[in-house]
Amino acid sequence: MNTADKTVRHFLTLTDLNPAEFRQLIKRAIVLKGMQQRGEIYEPLRNKVLAMIFDKSSTRTRVAFESAMIQFGGRAIFLSPRDTQLGRGEPIEDSARVLSSMTDCLMVRTFEHSKAELLARYSSVPVINGLTDDVHPCQLLADMQTYFEHRGDINGKTVTWVGDGNNMCHSYMHAAKLLEFKLNIACPEGFEPQQKFIDETSDCITITHDVVAACTNSDLIVTDVWASMGHEDEQKKREQAFRAYKVTAELMEQANDDALFMHCLPAHRGEEVSAEVIDGKQSAVWDEAENRLHAQKALLEFLLVK
Repeated sequence: MNTADKTVRHFLTLTDLNPAEFRQLIKRAIVLKGMQQRGEIYEPLRNKVLAMIFDKSSTRTRVAFESAMIQFGGRAIFLSPRDTQLGRGEPIEDSARVLSSMTDCLMVRTFEHSKAELLARYSSVPVINGLTDDVHPCQLLADMQTYFEHRGDINGKTVTWVGDGNNMCHSYMHAAKLLEFKLNIACPEGFEPQQKFIDETSDCITITHDVVAACTNSDLIVTDVWASMGHEDEQKKREQAFRAYKVTAELMEQANDDALFMHCLPAHRGEEVSAEVIDGKQSAVWDEAENRLHAQKALLEFLLVK
C-alpha cells in the first residue's frame, strides 16, 4: 500500500497539538492580527496553494481560509462535490494522492470524521479539518484566541457549554484538557457528548442537566444551534428537548460579572440564545468570528512554514 509520508503534520483534532503548541498558535494569531490591522504585508506562503474540499456549506471557514491564503501571498481553490470527481464516487485515497501532488495543503469540511482521517492517511501534504461531525478544532483556535485577548490565559477558569453534546462540544472538551480549564456541559438527557470524548477528558469535565448550576460562577458561556448540519430533520424534536437550554440574560446573571458569551455562528436568535445576549455587552461573538481568519493564518504558518 502506497501511503503518504508519515512525517507530515496534520490538524484533524486539537489533540494533534500539545499544550505548548496550542498556546503558541493562540499567541501567534494575536500577533498576526495586529500586523494585519496595521497594514503590514507578510507573505510567507507566496506561490503556495491550499485546496479546500467542502462537503458541508460554510461562510466563516471558507472566507477565513481564502482570505488567509490571499493575505499570506498564496491562493486557495474551492472544491465542492458538484465540481469534482469526489462527488461522483472517486475514492478518497485517490483524490488525496492527486490533490496533494498538486497543492501544498488540503482543508476538508465534511460529515464523517473517518473521511478526514482517510484523506490525511494518503496525503503527502498537511490536511486541516475544517469541521466534521465529530469535532471543529479550527473554531476552538479562534474561540481561545478571543478569550485570551479579552481576559488573559484560560488556565484554571470555568467554561460552561450549554446545549447539544455536538462537534463543538467535543472540541471544547479537548481544549479543556489541553489548556487546563474546567468545563461544565449542560445538556438535555439523550444529547450528551459521545462516550469516547468523555473517556478522553473525564478529569476536566462535568456533565449535568441543571443548566443554572452549570452556569453559576462561570467565566465563559458558549452555545450552538440546537440542530447542527445533518440534524435538520430533528428540529421539532430538538426544540422540545432544548427549550430550557436557551442562553438568556437571566442565565448570564448566574455567571461571573466579567463572563463572556460565545457562539460559533450562525445563530438562531430566540432559540439557543436571546437577541439580548448575543447583541449585548458580554458577547464576544463578532471578535470570535473575525478571529477565525487570524487563528487559521497562524495554523497555516505553523504547518507550512519551516
